[in-house]
Amino acid sequence: MSNKHALEVFKEYIGTRVAEKSISPVAKFLDGVLVGVHDHGIEIEYQVKEEMVNPARILHGGIAATMLDDIIGMTVFMMGNGVFYSTVNLSVDYLFSARLGETVRVKSKIVRMGKKIAHAEGEIRNQDDILIAKCTTNLVATSNTIK
Repeated sequence: MSNKHALEVFKEYIGTRVAEKSISPVAKFLDGVLVGVHDHGIEIEYQVKEEMVNPARILHGGIAATMLDDIIGMTVFMMGNGVFYSTVNLSVDYLFSARLGETVRVKSKIVRMGKKIAHAEGEIRNQDDILIAKCTTNLVATSNTIK
């Protein structure tokens, strides 16, 4: 699938629950809604659910990292080469909390898409546009294909 074609397909899904279209079990668990598609990134809104919080009733750091990693993976897929890229590293800064029941918006941005390595950034913001977490990551092309 070419980048242009993949981008157009993703645009058709704006407003759709990701779980309805994704083959990823993690995406199905997170159950977000695709709200934006751009040339080098996407935006998904997630509701912070009971199974996503820690004992303080705020978004668990591991779930926040999973949201960032998953959306960046979708974005790399959207770039359209059909090769599966696997995360090499993911550096997350946790800056604020999101409470149970809140909606958060997660954004991705591909900084550089190489044949072997992709470099990306992501962020999570709450309904008041406060930065919850941000990340940088590198992904490596594998011999696996996405079916």
